[in-house]
Amino acid sequence: MANALKISHYQRPVDLLEISKRGKQPTVEPAGSDSFTEMFSREIAGTRGVSFSKHASERLYSRGIEIDNELMGRIAGAIDKAELKGSKETLILTDEAALVVSVKNRTVITAFDRENLQEGVVTSIDSAVIL
Repeated sequence: MANALKISHYQRPVDLLEISKRGKQPTVEPAGSDSFTEMFSREIAGTRGVSFSKHASERLYSRGIEIDNELMGRIAGAIDKAELKGSKETLILTDEAALVVSVKNRTVITAFDRENLQEGVVTSIDSAVIL
């Protein structure tokens, strides 16, 4: 990874772009078919991981809620935003689900599908992030 960019905050090299030289001017080309945003989100989610409690995992499974890599990156970003604002417990709303997250532990505590969310009240949160 000689041509990798390093994000100093995360203290490890991140291979985001391939740099190729053509003539005297170097050009920057995307490394593969993924967009920069998708690759960056996956990398950040991996370094600033998100975990799921047993209860949350069971809720996701029983309600048929799937979380792909792109959504995982967006959840990690939402936790980062909540952390910057000083939140302790946050509600993250996605198109398919609502997740209650312990910001300090970066752990999803429980999950609701949108249908069940409309019927109830979410307690013990101090913030909400809408994706």
